[in-house]
Amino acid sequence: MKIIINGRPREFTQQLSLEQLIDMLKLSPAHVVVELNSEILSADQFSSCLINENDRLEIIQFVGGG
Repeated sequence: MKIIINGRPREFTQQLSLEQLIDMLKLSPAHVVVELNSEILSADQFSSCLINENDRLEIIQFVGGG
């Protein structure tokens, strides 16, 4: 399955939920904002949202610092 993450093509062997994808990318669900096909998703949608062939995701990670 081919999807686009932050403008870069990625391939996966199986369909994933957004929650699984975030986990595979080693990101914290509490520290990201995800846009799927131009729609911003809330964190409570991550487990029920399935990623499909040719989906486009923008994932923004919050980083603290000073």
